[in-house]
Amino acid sequence: MLTDPIADMLTRIRNAITAGKKETIVEPVSKFKMAILDVLKREGYIDGYKVEGEGVKKRLKVYIRYHKGQPVIRHIERVSKPGRRVYVGVEEIPKVYNGLGIAILSTSKGVLSDREAKRLRVGGELIAKVF
Repeated sequence: MLTDPIADMLTRIRNAITAGKKETIVEPVSKFKMAILDVLKREGYIDGYKVEGEGVKKRLKVYIRYHKGQPVIRHIERVSKPGRRVYVGVEEIPKVYNGLGIAILSTSKGVLSDREAKRLRVGGELIAKVF
């Protein structure tokens, strides 16, 4: 049993990038994981994902984006963890690498990037930072 499935998903993506893979498998499937992947796709960090299998055997296949042979994701880290949740207001949303990266937040309006959260004027749980 996984204690932090989101950290596991981010680690699988990080490991696939380190190994130079074009795709990775994430199990088990959840709506929250898909929402995080949607943000990564909207912001251009991954090429996309698809759900494979049926019922209990469902899994996510994540397609990692490369630009000129280099991975677009240079750094990906979990911020808020099960043992230590990190919440931020709209004024406290951090700039990641001086605005070049993104922060992923879980807000009352759904899972959003830092830019989307600032535009909608909502804060929330700081899930991850990506550069």
